Amino acid sequence: MTEDRSAPARIMVVDDVEVNRDLLSRRLQRMGHVVTTANDGQEALDLTRDPSWDLIMLDVMMPVLDGIGALTALKASDATRHIPVIMISANTELETVVKCIELGAEDYLPKPFDPVLLRARVGASLEKKRLRDREQARSRRMQKELEVGARIQRDFLPESLPTVPGYQFAARFEPAREVGGDFYDAFRLPDGAVALVLGDVCDKGVGAALFMALFRSLIRAVSASQIGSHTVEMLESRVLHAVTVTNDYIANTHGRANMFATLFVGALDPATGTIAYVNGGHEPPRVVRANGTVRTMLPPTGPAVGMLPEIPFTAGTIVLEPGETLLVLTDGITESRAPNGLLFGDDATDALLSAPADSVDALLDRVLDAVHGHAAGEPAADDVTLLAVRRG
Repeated sequence: MTEDRSAPARIMVVDDVEVNRDLLSRRLQRMGHVVTTANDGQEALDLTRDPSWDLIMLDVMMPVLDGIGALTALKASDATRHIPVIMISANTELETVVKCIELGAEDYLPKPFDPVLLRARVGASLEKKRLRDREQARSRRMQKELEVGARIQRDFLPESLPTVPGYQFAARFEPAREVGGDFYDAFRLPDGAVALVLGDVCDKGVGAALFMALFRSLIRAVSASQIGSHTVEMLESRVLHAVTVTNDYIANTHGRANMFATLFVGALDPATGTIAYVNGGHEPPRVVRANGTVRTMLPPTGPAVGMLPEIPFTAGTIVLEPGETLLVLTDGITESRAPNGLLFGDDATDALLSAPADSVDALLDRVLDAVHGHAAGEPAADDVTLLAVRRG
């Protein structure tokens, strides 16, 4: 049906009595509608193989398949449950009326037909159908736009991770909605160092996804603009500069949006395993030994990024020893909820790391499988993102 209220509706009249069919059809046609008739409920169901009906007028008492049986079948099918149905019958018992409404009928019209009542109830049912059609069309447009947004967001994530002799890199990203606020990045810098980035923008959905793109682009652009030696001081200066510039730009330019991100930014010197990093309010990354024990965690060295301009950040430094893995994750892992509300937690995360993994890909798959099992089909409340690098 078009949204034009003057446009004719496509209406099916279902009644086993020819006189009733003809009378109701003529009255509906005088209202300007296009009418098709059926003799019983089964014939009506056959006609709904083409589900483009705007309204079905369905008699209750009929042979072969009565109106209640046909109504039950219509509302049980995804293809036809959206079609409004007005039940018509000389039976005005309240029990029958209630049963039809409970089964999903839009309205109930008694025989003999009162022209004023007929026009009012048909008009009301068609108006509801127009509103539903309009809402469904809007929903489809929004869903299509979200799907486009999800593809664009995936394009902001790296198509591939760096290939560095002596190192393994892996990452996983699962948004809680079509689009999300988590992101990761790993890329070679002009002087051979490797940038490691993982962030979690506050909130979820479209707004968070827009700021995710902004944070990611700023970090990447500022990091790539600096070239220098791989001394600890230079690596620390590089990550501090990238985070500080990003923080001040977001806070000064978009402060009214009240959007910020917890952010881990690291710079890896592949020759020595040295990683200089800034942890802006993020879940502490883990440094895991080859035997699966957690050697250390990297606590925040500053607040979340983008909250206020000129916030002081400090840098930390670790050396990733041969066989060790740096694992950075978002709180979508530790705060994943089971159906009973139990959080996955840090202990369960650490337990997954205790058994050695042949590769960082296998390690991340193990973590995700455990989180999925813990959630047991419950919808994710937050985005889930992991980034790992193993030396040797």
